[in-house]
Order: sequence, then structure tokens, then C-alpha cells
Amino acid sequence: MKIPKRIQPLVDDGIVDDVLRQLMSGKEATVYVVQCGDQVRCAKVYKEASKRSFKNAVLYNEGRKVRNGRNARAMQKGSKFGREQQEEIWQNTEVDTLYKFAAAGVRVPTPYGCFGGVLIMDLITDEEGYAAPRLNDVSLSEQQALSHHQKMMDYVVRMLSVGIIHGDLSEFNVLVDEQGPVIIDLPQAVDAAGNNNAKKMLLRDVNNMTQYYAQFAPSLASTRYGEEIWAIFETGELSDKTVLTGQFVDSEVVADVDNVLSEINAAREEELDRLARIENHDLL
Repeated sequence: MKIPKRIQPLVDDGIVDDVLRQLMSGKEATVYVVQCGDQVRCAKVYKEASKRSFKNAVLYNEGRKVRNGRNARAMQKGSKFGREQQEEIWQNTEVDTLYKFAAAGVRVPTPYGCFGGVLIMDLITDEEGYAAPRLNDVSLSEQQALSHHQKMMDYVVRMLSVGIIHGDLSEFNVLVDEQGPVIIDLPQAVDAAGNNNAKKMLLRDVNNMTQYYAQFAPSLASTRYGEEIWAIFETGELSDKTVLTGQFVDSEVVADVDNVLSEINAAREEELDRLARIENHDLL
């Protein structure tokens, strides 16, 4: 096929030898099957922000650190340079997260680098060597669904143990090969400690997966893995050795709203008194 414009520089530099076919086109990227030497791999070509349909990107960017002060200011102003830096962070997040997840024992495609907005990584295949199907295209037995769901919960724990939440986990972002599920699509990965929406996103990720597998294994519908995982995470005791039960009991402790408001008002009055003392001192 004709070599896409964005991949041509990689062909010129010898990183890619040929483009075999388009594999899929999604909300943030188009993926091609490419020849790299004697290896067949994937080339994920990220779409420009103006053409990307990924919603609420600002929610996912919260908590991502920008070390360079100039870059951070440019991003806040929304200048052309700032937008370019934001795009670079969006793309590099996936590469960095792939390496972190692989090191944590999560099954993801092996990355080989991101070049000018094109991520080169392993092509996940089925037993016959064809591109592996997405989870939503696979029919499972009850036992397979229970086994795969257990693996996915283990992966969620391992991801969170290194401080990261997928943020968009569903049956459309999981491939299935002969060994089971493989997690893909990570540019929106969330910093669990730095994002105020972290808990909400984790629960959504877990619920998406549980609801899907529950089609084949109805017993999963009554589990509460998301709440259990987050509760353990908040105690600081979550690790890849954590054993889950799928059970969670809501706290029956009722918040003392009046006491909280009283403390807020007391702190406010104390601050007003402090400011008044400073003002009186300045008038003397």
C-alpha cells in the first residue's frame, strides 16, 4: 500500500521497511502493520489534537508533571509551542506507561520507540499469526471469562501498584491471544496520586471489565473489585502480592457535617483575626 505521510520519515531513516496494511483507525490514532527488518510490527500514528475525538482529555492530563518551566507556561497559555509540547507529552505517556506496565508484570505490546508521533510496537497475533482480535469480538466460556477476569483484576492491581490507572479500559482496549488478555491504548493513563478523578476512573475501568465478562460468567455481576482495590490502595498496602476477594462493605460511619463546618468557621475567624492584627500593626 501507499506509505502514509507520517510514516515516510521512518522509512527514510530505515526504522520501517514497508507498510503492509492498515490495521485499524480509532479515536486518537490509526494503526498500520509494518515490516521492520525480519519482524512484522505495528505503527501507531497519533492523530493531531484537532482531529482527535478523545473526550475530556483535560481530565486525564491533570497531575502530569512538566519539569521544564518554559514548557509548562507555554502549555498554560495555549500557544502553538505549548500545544506541540502537550501533544508530545500525550504521545510519550503511552511509551513510558508501556515500559512501566511491562516491568510490573502487565501484558502489553513491547514498544520500540516513538518517532515524530509514530509509535512502533509489537503486533499481537493469534495462534495462526493473524492480528489478535479485540475482546469485544471474542466469545468465551464461563470458565474462560472467570480466568480472564481474574487476570485483568491482577493487571489493574499491578498498574495501580506503580501509581497508574489505565483510564479508558474496556473490551475495546484489550486484545486476546492464546495466552489471554493484552492491554492496549495508554496515552490517557492517569497518575493515581495526582489526579482528583483517579478513584472514579479506576472504578469505571474495573466496572467496564466486570460487566463485560459477566455476560459469560454471571456470578461476576455482584462483585465489587473496584471498591476493594481502591480501599486497599488508600491504606498504602496494595502490591502485586495482594489477594482480592471481590467483596467490599460500605462504611457505615456518618460524616459529622456540623463539626466539619464548625472547624472551617473557626479557622476562618482565626485567619480574619490574624489579618486584623496585621492591619492594626501597620497603622501604628
